[in-house]
Formats: sequence, C-alpha cells, structure tokens
Amino acid sequence: MSRMSARRDLPDLPMAYRPRGGGIGGYLLQRAAPYLPPWLLAAGTGLASLPAHSLWANSAAASAGLTLASAALTATTWWAGKATTPQRRIHSTVTVGAATSWLTAAALAGPATGPLQGMFLIGGPALAVSWNIRQMLRTRPGHDGESGADSGGLLEKVGLAKTLVTGSTVAPNKATFQLQLPPGELTADDVAKAAPRLASALDVAPTAVRVHPDPDSHARAQVTIVPRDLLKTTTVWPGPSAPGGSVAEPVVVGVYEDGTPAVLYFPGDPKQARNAMHLLVMGMTGSGKSEAALVALGELVSRRDVVVWASDPAKADQTLGPLLPALDWAALDMPSTVAMIEAIASAIPERTKWLAKYGYKQWEPACAQVQADGSPGMPYLVCWFEEAAKTIRETDDDAFTGIAQEARSAGISLVVSLQRASGTQISTDTRASLGSSWCFGVRDDRDAGFALPDEALDAGAAPQSWRDKRPGYHYLAANGVPEALWATPARSYLTSRDHLEWAVTTFADVRATLDPVTAAAARQAAGSAFTDRTRHSLTPGASAAARPVESDRSVSDADADDELDDVEEFDGIDPEQPLAPAPAVMRFGTPDARPRRTVSTEEARQAMTDLLEEFEAAGMVEVGPKEFMDHCDRHGRTRGWVSGQVAALVLSGRLQETDRPGRYRIIPQDKRVLAGV
Repeated sequence: MSRMSARRDLPDLPMAYRPRGGGIGGYLLQRAAPYLPPWLLAAGTGLASLPAHSLWANSAAASAGLTLASAALTATTWWAGKATTPQRRIHSTVTVGAATSWLTAAALAGPATGPLQGMFLIGGPALAVSWNIRQMLRTRPGHDGESGADSGGLLEKVGLAKTLVTGSTVAPNKATFQLQLPPGELTADDVAKAAPRLASALDVAPTAVRVHPDPDSHARAQVTIVPRDLLKTTTVWPGPSAPGGSVAEPVVVGVYEDGTPAVLYFPGDPKQARNAMHLLVMGMTGSGKSEAALVALGELVSRRDVVVWASDPAKADQTLGPLLPALDWAALDMPSTVAMIEAIASAIPERTKWLAKYGYKQWEPACAQVQADGSPGMPYLVCWFEEAAKTIRETDDDAFTGIAQEARSAGISLVVSLQRASGTQISTDTRASLGSSWCFGVRDDRDAGFALPDEALDAGAAPQSWRDKRPGYHYLAANGVPEALWATPARSYLTSRDHLEWAVTTFADVRATLDPVTAAAARQAAGSAFTDRTRHSLTPGASAAARPVESDRSVSDADADDELDDVEEFDGIDPEQPLAPAPAVMRFGTPDARPRRTVSTEEARQAMTDLLEEFEAAGMVEVGPKEFMDHCDRHGRTRGWVSGQVAALVLSGRLQETDRPGRYRIIPQDKRVLAGV
C-alpha cells in the first residue's frame, strides 16, 4: 500500500493545511469542492432523464428493464454497505433507491409530468443537502450520534477492523487521532500491539507512532503520528532556565519533538500531588547520558537553595571536571564514594527531625530560609552517582536501597546513573524505589524494560531503536511529567566545558552552602573523608586545581587572628620590626597611564556584538571564543563568560555550529532578516 493510498483511510486534513491558489475564486472553489459531488449527481440525474424519455417513452420493455435496474442498484447498495456504519448504509440505500425510482418514472412519463418535476426540485436538493450535512459532521464527530468517520481500509489492514476515528487534530508535523474500538472485540492493548504495523503502513519510523489508552475507557485510545524527526539538529544549552531561582522550579534539560521543554522536578509539591524524585538514568555507552547529566547539574548549580553531592569513581573528573568548583562534595574514588553513601544514610534521620521540628511535612523552598527562631535554613540535597554500576559492584547491590527508600522524606533526591539497570547490576528493591526514569538509547527491548514503565513501552517508547546512534535522545518517565509524554521522544541540550565553567563562576554567590545539621551528620558518619574533602578553585581556567578545606567550618577574622597567635617564630624574622626602606621602586605602565574603567555587563555584551561585526567586515567566515578573548581581555571578562556569550549568539541565530568543536560560522545579517530572526 502506498503512503498516499494509506492516508486516504484517515480523516481528511483541515482545509487550512491544503495548498491554496487562484485568488478568491480558487479559494472559494477549494472550500466548496468537498460539498459539490451530491449536487453534481442530482443535476446529472435530472439531465439524464431527458434523453432517456426520448428513447424509452411508452416502452413496455424499457419500463421492465429500468424497474429491474433500479431494484438491483438499490439492493446492491444495501449489500455493499454492510461493512460501514448502519446510518451510512441506510442513508446510501435510501438515496440510490429514490434517485433510480425517479429516473425510471421520468424516463417513461417525462420529467415534467405530474408531480415528477416537483419531486425533483424538492427531493434532489434535499438529498444533496443531507449528504453535505454528513460531510460537515464527518469533521466534527459526535454531533449526529454516530461514532465518527468510517475508517476501514488502513485500520482493518493493521488488525483494527471496525475501529472508528472519532476525532482528529492536525499540526504541521503531528497528527492525533481518537479511536473508538468495537466494544468486546478490541482493547487499547490491541492498538498498542498494532502500532508497528501502522508505522509500516504509513512509512514512518517505529517511534513515530505512539498509543495512549483512554484512562476512562478500555475501548478508546489516542494515536499520535509524527512523520518527521525534528530532533536531528542538536540544540545548544541556552543557559540556566531559572538563574538564582529555587530548585523547586522545573529543571529544563532538553526539548521534545514539538519544541516543548523537557523538564525534571526534584522536590515534591503537595499542591500538585507530586512526590520528591529519585531518578534512574540509563543508557548505553555513547547514548549521551553523561552530557545530559552535565546540563542538569549545570541547572542545579545556578539555583539558590540546593546543594549537590556527586560521585564518579570510574571516570573521576573526566565528566564532572567543569562543575567541580560548584559541588559541595565530589567523590572521585571508591573510598570517598562509600563515605558519601554512609554520610547520606546518617543525614536522613537528622534532616527528617529538623523538618518535623519546624513543622514541615516535606521539604519546600521555605526550608532553605532562616527560620523563625534564627536557625539557619536547610537547602535541598541532590546526591548524583555517575557510573553507579562500579559503586554497586565494589560495595553491595543493596548499597542504595536504604537511602532510596527513605531519603525523599528528608529533602534528598538520589540520582543513580548506569548503563544497564539489570538485576545483576542493581538491586530490584533499589530500582523499584527509583520511581522516575530518564532513559537514553539502549541495546535491546529487554534493557528498555529495566528503565521504562510498562505504560511508556506499551505507548510506543522504543529507546532500543536509537542505541548509540542518536546521542541525547531520551524518554522521561518522571514525577511531574504527564504520562502522555512518557513515550514522546526528547533530546537533551548539548553544552561546552566553557559554558559550564561560566555558570559555575557566575552563580558562585547565589549557591547555598551546606546546613549545619547535614554537615554534622556527615562528619559523624564519614569523619575526615567529609571534613577533609577536596574543594576546587573557582579560578578561571584552573578548575582542576584543588585545595582541602573543612566546608562546614568557615574561617572568621577571629579564627585568623588565633592562627597568627599560635605562630611562635617566622624563620628568624621579627614581625614587630618596621620594614627596611625599598632600594628601588618599579613602576608598570607609563607615568601618565590612567586607571582602567570598569566595564559593565551590558557594555561588554555590546563589545562582543561589535567585535563580531568587525570580524564579518574583515571577511572572516568562522570564529570561536579564542578570537573574542584576544580582544575582550581589556574588558575584564573570563573565558567562561565569553563562551557563554558565544552560546547566546548561536541561540540568536548570529552564529551557527560547525563540525569542529569550538568553531562557529558567522551568519550574515541579511540572511537573518530573510529568515525572520
């Protein structure tokens, strides 16, 4: 079956989506075309009666032949209509019987004889209008009591005979159809099983057809068809979606195929009846899950009321490197990872007690604020475990079970990321407690079943069709995400190391610090593994430089004085003696040099735009952060800030990504205007 013939069995597209032409007359003709056939048939019947009367007037043989032909056509119509709805069968039979009976009488007696002329002038338009009404109601199902349009053919071919299309919605790249199944014969499960055959009949990808059962009736279902993959083009991370906002706000990690943001919700929300989230992240090597994790963590470190602990004992700082300065605790080896798990387990009851003390049933943004008695607030805690299979393998398959079952009530979200969440890799109890799934490409349908719920798989989710060929493609079956989107493909943003470093540096003053309750519990459980944990410098370009600190204890001026008092000697130098006069003074710059003026953020951004125009005028085709940095040092901006502005120019359409990392093609101004940017 060809694509065109298959689509004829589905409801017609709305007129707004059909091509127009020929001015006003063509438009009106196009609008009227679907309603003309009944009128043309009525007029044709009247015209046919004229030659018929001249040939067969007063002929006994013609009378017998026309009568038999009329009866045969009427009976044939009734017989042929058994596959359609009863209303359509009766309507068709009455129409054919009335038309052939009038033509027989008009051919024998003359169309203007007796009541025949009035019957034609009244009955013909009435029958034509009745079919026009059916045509109109066909695009507005339910108005005439019918189940909807007859949709045999294609649906019958894929095993859904007697199924009716009761409604449709058509967008430029998305069509949604409401199906009414024959009660007692088919169920929504049968529609889900037929989805691969429907995709084959329509000549689209397997993931382009998705089925959503009606929660109120097992005899109804919704089928969504997306013929073209709009996710093929990578979308650059536009930066934090809620900079300085609360972690309770959605964390945007990518886009669905229709452009809708793909979001994660970490804390719960009693108003929305949403629990806090524990997240299972799964995908084979090369599926893009680590890059997506960087985007999610980049979002988190820009929020004001969340602290992040992260572990990656397999790749150390290879993945988490650009985010290390923003992490309160980064466990990059197995001993510190084990200590982190113990600290989380110890912190859960203490955080729960604190929430109960101040009257909170669960964590909410107010928890992070100073409380009524002056006590410091408690930020939300996200514990992210990359390459968790190694952690589980070298500790215990139940390593996360206890904290997964208890942490949500303590304002803690657990994220476990691994390539394959089989029973040999992770405890089934732990997997059951990780109620949300973020599934990237996997090897086969069995692996897909480890990550996604049955509802998503039955609706058409097929991450095994991507494997590692489409990095960043994913399904989100998570708390707060509507079930209708669980089987809808999305693609995560892609971000650069420079952009992440910019976010880490820019929001350093926004991020929360660990609360005393959690810090005390972690210190007691993990000891020096926590108090001497490595913290990483915010110095631009030196994110790998580290310095050990005791983060739960800040150094005050008094502490600094005490440290000086403890020093007994300075290698023979008496600190009380005045400094000797300097033998010479070195001066930098010219004697009349003036202090450099501080450049505002807006002025620096304008300088970036001006530089791009200069590069374009000089005939440059491609640029990158390096070219801008050669000029922007004078504005006191770091490489991370410049990279963030380059990303903004990409989003605005002024630059376009190339196949080479860090290189962008300049889009001329005139092309942007023609494209409507």
